[in-house]
Amino acid sequence: MGVEPVRTETSAPRIPVLGLLALVWGSNFFWIKLALRGLAPDQVAFVRLTLGALVLVLVVVLRGDRFPTAPALWLHLSVAAVLGNVAPYLLFAFAEQRVDSSIAGIVNATTPLWTVVVVVAVRHGGRLGAWRLTGTAIGFLGALLIFAPWTHSSQIMSRSGLECLLAAACYAVAFVYMARFVAPSGLPPLTLAAGQLAASAVLVSLTLPFMGRHALHLTAQSVGAALILGAIGTGLAYVLNYTLVAESGAAATSLVTYLIPIVAVILGVAVLGESLPWRVVAGAVIVLGGVAVTRRSAREPTKVT
Repeated sequence: MGVEPVRTETSAPRIPVLGLLALVWGSNFFWIKLALRGLAPDQVAFVRLTLGALVLVLVVVLRGDRFPTAPALWLHLSVAAVLGNVAPYLLFAFAEQRVDSSIAGIVNATTPLWTVVVVVAVRHGGRLGAWRLTGTAIGFLGALLIFAPWTHSSQIMSRSGLECLLAAACYAVAFVYMARFVAPSGLPPLTLAAGQLAASAVLVSLTLPFMGRHALHLTAQSVGAALILGAIGTGLAYVLNYTLVAESGAAATSLVTYLIPIVAVILGVAVLGESLPWRVVAGAVIVLGGVAVTRRSAREPTKVT
């Protein structure tokens, strides 16, 4: 995730590019699961962020864009890096040691709902309106069905399941923070994203000595998964995302939100042999329905102050 320009929709997104972005982002939970077979969670996050940063920095250099120079902006980018990359990437990696990749992908779909909650909490972005508040309520009813706190045998209602939920909430806080402190800088969004990922790679490297020493069990599968997760699932995904935003606007690009959990579920069930209880599937449908309601007025411009 990164900084998206706040703008109205300009055209329908290119279906092949939108589908590719959904495939790349939705498969990340699958690649995390495979990478964990040879790497520790903090190592997975480090490789992911480092490779992703390298890809974006290379793109920015080839485009001839300038990197941020203001210390204050780098401070904001570092905060955004912690909220939007380091914390959620670590949380998802730790969580997927015990929860299925399909579950992680479904819980990730609650991010837009958390964003509305954060906006309400900080009164950022103007009036939300009844549709967004109604959609948020519907979405969290779906999340309640997914987590089913009345059952104690569910892998979702566990520390790892809650780590996934916290990761989604971190993304939401990062979105609002970046809209307030990073996006107004006027620099190209892809340049800001490159700076954010570069800061993320440095910051996550600082956590490695405190996470404990982990014996590596490197295999072609785990190394390949980590490389794909970093270079494609993070670096290329940012490029695809901002290409679509520039062409079609953020509202049209946000359609990918509905496709990511579908890709995660298909890969988890069909390739990894994961199984999903009916209530989780039903809850996911309700969550996405709530997200759709919150975006009923997505074509209306949102004022960022």
